[in-house]
Amino acid sequence: MANYNQFTKTISLENHGIKNAHVNYQLSPEKLHDIAIASGQGVEASSGALAVNTGEFTGRSPQDRFIVKDNLTKDRVWWGSVNIPFDSDKFEKLYKKVSSYLSNKNLFVRDCFACADKDYQLSIRVINEYAWSNQFAYNMFLRPTDKELEAFEPEWTVINAPGFMANPEEDGTRQHNFAILDFTRKIALIGGTGYTGEIKKGIFSALNFILPVFKETLPMHCSANVGKEGDTAIFFGLSGTGKTTLSTDSNRSLIGDDEHGWTSDNKVFNFEGGCYAKVINLSREHEPEIYDAIKKGAILENVILDANKYVDFSDTSITENTRVSYPIDFIENIQKPSIGKNVRNIFFLTADAFGVLPPISKLTPSQAAYHFISGYTAKVAGTEAGIVEPQPSFSACFGAPFMPLHPAKYADMLSKKMIALGVNVWLVNTGWTGGPYGVGTRMKLKYTRAMIHAVLNGDLGLYSYDNYHIHSVFGVAQPRECPGVPASVLSPRATWNNDEAYYTMAFKLTNAFRENFKKFESHCSEEIRRGGPQRYAF
Repeated sequence: MANYNQFTKTISLENHGIKNAHVNYQLSPEKLHDIAIASGQGVEASSGALAVNTGEFTGRSPQDRFIVKDNLTKDRVWWGSVNIPFDSDKFEKLYKKVSSYLSNKNLFVRDCFACADKDYQLSIRVINEYAWSNQFAYNMFLRPTDKELEAFEPEWTVINAPGFMANPEEDGTRQHNFAILDFTRKIALIGGTGYTGEIKKGIFSALNFILPVFKETLPMHCSANVGKEGDTAIFFGLSGTGKTTLSTDSNRSLIGDDEHGWTSDNKVFNFEGGCYAKVINLSREHEPEIYDAIKKGAILENVILDANKYVDFSDTSITENTRVSYPIDFIENIQKPSIGKNVRNIFFLTADAFGVLPPISKLTPSQAAYHFISGYTAKVAGTEAGIVEPQPSFSACFGAPFMPLHPAKYADMLSKKMIALGVNVWLVNTGWTGGPYGVGTRMKLKYTRAMIHAVLNGDLGLYSYDNYHIHSVFGVAQPRECPGVPASVLSPRATWNNDEAYYTMAFKLTNAFRENFKKFESHCSEEIRRGGPQRYAF
């Protein structure tokens, strides 16, 4: 890893009400690594990566994420359980309390960018209480050159104070932790939680408002890669569906693994400068690129180390949401800059624990919009308390917690791009086959990779619709043949060997789809509503 020296520039935080702080500005990742270890906030794993424990919170807290409701946001934001309003005056008081808390402290400040395309670039200043949080910002955001730093003027500020605990009765929060976006003041205020994902998702949420409202650009919670012929592929999927794994392909260059924008002139650009991957059950055999990226400069979160500082990736005693962050150039095969053109294929990844969705199917524009708004995957027994059988899980646009606007807005943008550019959208089930969870088996990764490659190579496109079967329940077009995949695997009904049980489970899932979609129907066209599962039985 290159040795980045501290940039010699004096930074004042007085404009934020943070007084007499010792500002460590633009420290190198090596220095931040050493400070974290010296302060007892991290240890060095055998790989050289920094291992930290994020404390009470090992994941985001969606119920404690707020948006300030003011003249800019009141008529634009889709208010509700996802976008919870926060009073502007309350924010101002809480902001001052956090600033006072951070005064006289040893703080870590980083200037950085989001959005690889300079026409859309957002300048950000990140103020951290902890050194390793600032190293996370180094890993995850785009890193300015020394020349860019000389004239750097931040447009947005992230203030991250894990040690500050709010008083709900005084401060208007639900509990002591919070993540609040103020679009007028252009501040992301985070307190009471050490989980670093709140930092990156705060800026992602901001861009999900800014880009469609002011830039006519579709923000996406997705990964993306580009082929040798210059074709770009986009992968949507919730946690556990294989988004990072399937987009990290030795035959294609990675644009990014989590957050992107899709412009009106058909460019896709990465928001970030790094990757933030789950490492539960990670192995070099199945995910070599991610495994080999865990080295000096990477940050491991909430993993268990043995006596020799080796990571036990199967140990979930702290959390199943074990993570690693690293700069994107820790992956060898990346796109430079992180921009792709000529979008040809989009994949919606779902881990269907009911085992009834086809392993791959082609969607019409209306079906694509419907499934995009739905954002379906499933939870399996044991993932959460009380879950003893598969449970459907829906997250609009495959990223509901980060979408300030109504999901129909994003879906409409996607559908129009799909039609105008002739983009193919595929629904890919990386979940169960031959029965639901507990009866069937997980779809083999080699089969899913073969299906993805067949799409990207154009092999599935060679087949006419005569070689597709329209699913009798979900109405999607599933191929009868795919190179590298047994024909028997392509038909979920055939893998069950029990038609009655299969259709009973299939209609159970369609009912869940329809029930979930009720809250979106009034904002959607009839064409989108018709993109859902068929209502008749056989």
